[in-house]
Amino acid sequence: MTPNSTQLLRGIVPPLITPLADRDELDQEGLSSLISHVLKGGVSGLFILGTTGEAPSLSYRLRREMIQATIRVVDGRVPVLVGITDTAFTESVNLAKYAADCGADTFVLTTPYYFPAGQTELISYVRELVAQVSLPVMLYNMPQLTKVWFDIASLRELSALEGIVGIKDSSGDMEYFAELCALKSERPDWSILVGPEAKLAEAHALGGDGGVNGGANVAPQLFVECHRALCEGDNARVEEVQAKILKFQEIYDIGKYASRHIKATKSAASLLGICNDLPAYPFNPFLAPERKRVAQILSDIGLL
Repeated sequence: MTPNSTQLLRGIVPPLITPLADRDELDQEGLSSLISHVLKGGVSGLFILGTTGEAPSLSYRLRREMIQATIRVVDGRVPVLVGITDTAFTESVNLAKYAADCGADTFVLTTPYYFPAGQTELISYVRELVAQVSLPVMLYNMPQLTKVWFDIASLRELSALEGIVGIKDSSGDMEYFAELCALKSERPDWSILVGPEAKLAEAHALGGDGGVNGGANVAPQLFVECHRALCEGDNARVEEVQAKILKFQEIYDIGKYASRHIKATKSAASLLGICNDLPAYPFNPFLAPERKRVAQILSDIGLL
């Protein structure tokens, strides 16, 4: 895979959860089970150390272990995208070098968090990082958590960099997503992927190439089938599968804290026997009443 690929990624790329055996211990068996599960579902790639993967809450040692273990288990069957975002530029570069040595395919970079960067600073930051890493970079717009957007004007300027091969947008702003898709007039090789899974069909209609959908950890076949039906223009099938995807979204309404999205995803995975549901500290897994509600939703759509 190179920056000159005519199409880097198309389809469903799960932002993989990070199975944990303890606070700073990777669940190796659970990770292998999870990877097997999503690959059987027909996904087009895997994205590790993103938001759903709880990357900012993991030690640098554990992040490296996750990279090495994932690439070993995947064994070249699909591309592995590795999140390298950090508050420290040097740590992003160091992690990128490690991931490249392990055999990663692409890096994923969102805006540095905590200290918000201005757009001029952000452009300079991305330029410098792309110059120092050896693999293609996919940008990641996640303003809810980083507090900074990749402005369209900034992306248009950054599109001159051959090493950037697309963007994943988790903003939920579909007017913005449409503007992203319009950038393909300048970079037809870019992959434009949507984060919010309920918007997969809308994103496709705007010209998107697929989704980086957290629910694909649990029900990869559901999202893959939806994308396939969209590409084939099978509207009846899209409507049928989309109804299940919308029902699945109800697991994210369980719990009262922002961490409920990760808790719900890990809870669902554990209910299916894929891996345990331990989130990164300081979060706690769902208790029995919440797990029962998740189980009911999975049962309602035929997953359990």
